[in-house]
Amino acid sequence: MSPIVLTALAGLFAIISGINDGGALLATGLKIPSIRPVTGVLMMMAAVALVPLVTSQVAITFTTRLATMEGPDGQVAMAVAVLSALAVVMFLSGRGRPTSLTLAIVGALTGANLAWGVPVSYGGVAFVLGVALAAPFVGALLAIPVRILLVRLAHGRTLRQWHRAGFTLQCLAYAANDGQKMLAVFMISFGLPSASLPTCVAMAGLFGAGAVYGLPRAGRLLSREILASRPLHGVTAELSAGTAVIGCAAIGAPVSMTQSIAGALIGAGAVESMGRVRWHSAMKIVLAWMLTLPVSALLAAAAALIVRGVMA
Repeated sequence: MSPIVLTALAGLFAIISGINDGGALLATGLKIPSIRPVTGVLMMMAAVALVPLVTSQVAITFTTRLATMEGPDGQVAMAVAVLSALAVVMFLSGRGRPTSLTLAIVGALTGANLAWGVPVSYGGVAFVLGVALAAPFVGALLAIPVRILLVRLAHGRTLRQWHRAGFTLQCLAYAANDGQKMLAVFMISFGLPSASLPTCVAMAGLFGAGAVYGLPRAGRLLSREILASRPLHGVTAELSAGTAVIGCAAIGAPVSMTQSIAGALIGAGAVESMGRVRWHSAMKIVLAWMLTLPVSALLAAAAALIVRGVMA
């Protein structure tokens, strides 16, 4: 496949990741002025650029644990998967059903690989899906003790300090886990065995541009629609989601930071009052999550069969 096409796809995927994920990471702290949005974007970019140089375990899960994606066949399957995942995410988001790009790419990779004839590890797929489905619930459960701790310790300026710590943890967790789906796309597209500084810097720049563009929409969704969020809820969600996602990174399991943040926000609100959570909006998001993976897999499989037939 043409290097120009692969480069364009990898860059587009990084921008869409920024739009879909970057705003969500900033959303929880929008009501706390201790970190300005510009500073937050720069912190995310720095983490996305530098953390993969230390650990790229989750990216390797995408490139080897789900399927053996080496050579031209792996590149074509990845290209089909990226386009299919982006199509599903943009379709659902355009209809007010924001979803997980991580679930979309896992489903699309599985469907494209099966249709293209690339060997798929069913055990690896089951492992990734199991952890991904559990992550939002882990985030929600962690929110309970974290909120109790913050109620006792965080007041006034102290809450701002906890917010800085929580947001930093979120950035590191995202870069070590969810953000590495971008690195996996770059690695397969260019045949890279591991992360390199120029690749990570370019990826971070594209991600940051997408985050700036997507902030208003993602911020509105997580900080208003799921929950009438207050500063305490936001800091609770940052610490809880960051802990859950970085724990998953330690075992090489890619999970969605957006899902984990949403679960932690629901947990933070529910422990205070079940009526504080806007369950109707929460269920719309859950429905989108449930549709994302099978639809992405089917679309990618169909697209791969068409491309394979044309190239035969």
